[in-house]
Amino acid sequence: MEALAMDTSRKRTRLRNAFSGKKEDDPSPEEAIQKLRETEKILIKKQEFLEQKIQQELQTAKKHGTKNKRAALQALRRKKRLEQQLAQTDGTLSTLELQREAIENATTNAEVLRTMGLAARAMSKAHQDMDINKVDELMSDITEQQEIAQQISDAISQPVGFGDSVDEDELLEELEELEQEKLNEELLNMGEDEEAALDKLPDVPSTHLPTSPASKADEEEELKQLVNWVS
Repeated sequence: MEALAMDTSRKRTRLRNAFSGKKEDDPSPEEAIQKLRETEKILIKKQEFLEQKIQQELQTAKKHGTKNKRAALQALRRKKRLEQQLAQTDGTLSTLELQREAIENATTNAEVLRTMGLAARAMSKAHQDMDINKVDELMSDITEQQEIAQQISDAISQPVGFGDSVDEDELLEELEELEQEKLNEELLNMGEDEEAALDKLPDVPSTHLPTSPASKADEEEELKQLVNWVS
């Protein structure tokens, strides 16, 4: 309650200054936020006080009831007035909270804008010695040097003949001749191998096999001769 009285005194002082032509210095956002928070604390305490008084008056009304109707009704009237004060206090507190939040948001926005301004000036300072035409020329030079470096790398990677003037077509022709000679040698060797294989075959027996049916002994003799001939 003392804080509320001090706040009322400040309001009266501001009113007197307004009528007398004196002008108060505008508070900073931080000061305004601090004062709003202090006032919110006062109103919260007032809420708690009014809620307690409302409960007390309600208990008084219940206590008297119909036994002392006059005292009960007076307690209920006081409760109604206290409830009205509590509703007004709630509304005032909500208004102060909204105002404080608005100032806090405005302060945050102002700080963000200030930081963005600093960043913009820093970027401008960083770019003040830069010329877009010079940047384009520099990038063009870099691209040209990269192309030269690539050409040098390609030239270095190419094989060098060191005086070798042999025609590649002549080399290919000679290679084909070598392949043909190799093929002819293989064919010749194959012919010689076939003749050697034929020479190794056994001679055909000179005895003639009988054409008429023979006895079992004759068949065994013929079979033995065939085995001997083959082996």
